[in-house]
Amino acid sequence: MRPDKLAIIIPCFNEEEVISYTIDELDILMDIMIDEGLISAASQICFVDDGSKDKTLDIIEKTCQNNTRFSLIKLSNNFGQQNAMIAGMFNVNADIYVTIDADLQDDHMTITDMVQKYHDGCEIVYGVRNKRETDTFIKKITAILFYKLMNKIGVKLIYNHSEFRLLSRIAVEKLKTYREKNIFLRGIIPLIGLKSDCVYYDRLLRPAGKSKYSVLKLFSVAWTGITSFSTFPLRLITLTGLLTFLISIVIIIYSLFSFYTHKSIKGWTSIIMTASFFSGMIILSLGIIGEYIAKVFIEVKNRPLYHIEKTLNIK
Repeated sequence: MRPDKLAIIIPCFNEEEVISYTIDELDILMDIMIDEGLISAASQICFVDDGSKDKTLDIIEKTCQNNTRFSLIKLSNNFGQQNAMIAGMFNVNADIYVTIDADLQDDHMTITDMVQKYHDGCEIVYGVRNKRETDTFIKKITAILFYKLMNKIGVKLIYNHSEFRLLSRIAVEKLKTYREKNIFLRGIIPLIGLKSDCVYYDRLLRPAGKSKYSVLKLFSVAWTGITSFSTFPLRLITLTGLLTFLISIVIIIYSLFSFYTHKSIKGWTSIIMTASFFSGMIILSLGIIGEYIAKVFIEVKNRPLYHIEKTLNIK
């Protein structure tokens, strides 16, 4: 039997400091796996440029011209990492797909173990970090809280797994049946339900450049995951409303008791506190409901996830 064709999908956005290193490292890895008979010599490394404004695109284009193992999908704008990964997997023909960040902080040598598990019968293989020692204190704490919260509200995620994973052709075909526009692959992939396993690795230091994931962006990803896969925030509004209603009854009873016993408190303190509390709860509740309505609005419009401006060496 012929070896399976592997496509490594790398979304890129302003990665000029690190992209040459990534190209060299993945080229070496491909040679190793081909020599070991794990993958076909027709395997390729596909960079998906997600609207880079620096020299990232120029470096990739020159590489593609000199080496047909490398390919390029250039998106017409910045559509986001999740959509860029989708664009790569849906437009490259392969038997195995591996997605990995361009900075290679996820240990790319672990791809060999992923492919081996694929040959052992797994359709999905998750790359999972052993520990989070390279993260800042804030990033580490927020990540732990995020995974615990998602588990509590019923969203099953692979702990310490981000976007480093292997999918078989079968898994990608099933992924295509998910039509939502609010993409959160970490939540969608486990829903596919095919045989899966994990490989574990130590996250590496970034060789150059700066991470594009700020705390604000990480919070945005987390919020997308929560609101795309759980109605818990809406139910929390209901519970909060019930609690607020009970508190208001106690306040009314206390007010009536004070009035009839002539112990009414003169002043504005209690009024202001009560009005502020209920006003805040109403605005917060409306905000959460608005987030869900916004997602419905995006889904109903059914706009495309991305637009491809041009391609090089796509097979």
